[in-house]
Amino acid sequence: MISVIVPVYNTEKYLVTCLNSLLAQTYPNLEILLIDDASTDQSGQVCEDYAARDRRLKVIHFPKNQGPSAARNEGIRRAEGGLISFVDADDHVEPDLLEKLYDALLENEADISICGADGIRIKDGAADTFSGKEAVCCLARGTPFNLVPWGKLYDARLVRACPFDERVFYSEDLLFLYKVFQRAKRVSYFPAQLYHYVNREDSQVHSGISDRKCTALFVHNQICRDAAVHFPEVLPDFQQIALDTNTRMAMFAMETDLPRGQLFGYLRRLCRNTRRHISRKSLMRCRERKVAAAAIILYAGEIPFYGMAVIYKQIKRIRHWRTR
Repeated sequence: MISVIVPVYNTEKYLVTCLNSLLAQTYPNLEILLIDDASTDQSGQVCEDYAARDRRLKVIHFPKNQGPSAARNEGIRRAEGGLISFVDADDHVEPDLLEKLYDALLENEADISICGADGIRIKDGAADTFSGKEAVCCLARGTPFNLVPWGKLYDARLVRACPFDERVFYSEDLLFLYKVFQRAKRVSYFPAQLYHYVNREDSQVHSGISDRKCTALFVHNQICRDAAVHFPEVLPDFQQIALDTNTRMAMFAMETDLPRGQLFGYLRRLCRNTRRHISRKSLMRCRERKVAAAAIILYAGEIPFYGMAVIYKQIKRIRHWRTR
């Protein structure tokens, strides 16, 4: 049996498409665990309506919002399958997703199988099988597979040995994969785009700054400390991921309506974390020059970054005005 775990939070507009794609799977032996994380829209009722029509669906409602890590862990605890897959409630999948992931798992005698996905920027590669250590290096370099738990099929024993850290609300995916890949003996990858990621403007990825979001700093610090010992060859790559996250969060802070003191508090925190991870090698790994430039300015301090961000926003406004 494959247990598909779907954390659900305020995804009413997308949930029907997601559930229809899961119920259309050609793989016959599956259960679908819907973890309603105290949604405030009609998502919970949509889950109940579908579960009433198909016994493969099971619904768990949280009394209060606990975040995606807690939702996935609840699904892991209740999963009865020997294999586990994750799907986000605002995405959808091809009918043969689970069948092809399962076939790849068996064919390559792997603990984890991974497919391609559309809707997300990533440099795909050819089909291949990696050792656990090689998979960690692929994770650091961002190719050929992505940094998220979906679009993958796992031996359930691996997942239970590496639960999501419920203290983390952002970049929890990266920490989970870092741990689970280290335990894997073989990881299979094929590039067929069987998972469809929906890039929502109102998702957490595009939201403003918050203390919850800053838990990502804990993730990057933990991974980089471990990688310095066990994977020194890709430490600059993991540091680059930290720099990219810091600069994006700093820009989110500038776009969030915050009191000036609180804004500078977040920028100061991100500045200190950038100084922890910046190096010549990590800057060279940045995929975009503007990220490297922003990281250097953030390294210089919160005041230079604030000034740069104000000028950048003014330039964007002028360009927008001229193109109207």
